[in-house]
Amino acid sequence: MFTFMITMKTYQFTAQIEKDKETGLYVGLVPNLPGAYTQAATLDELQTNLKEVIELCLEELSPEELSDLSEFIGFQQISIAV
Repeated sequence: MFTFMITMKTYQFTAQIEKDKETGLYVGLVPNLPGAYTQAATLDELQTNLKEVIELCLEELSPEELSDLSEFIGFQQISIAV
């Protein structure tokens, strides 16, 4: 009997989350993953939706595109008086 073990790579992403003032929906996007954005009525639902959309986006990428994903560093707040 042969046992095959599939090794899965784990990716970690940071999502930007905003609340749309017009609709009241939470909007989430992953800056370094093209096409990874979604919305939801609650933060819990948004997290579920983000995981799903990330998985779908990753499935569409070739191995070369996966290895070329940029590294997300973070956000920086900048204050400007006008």
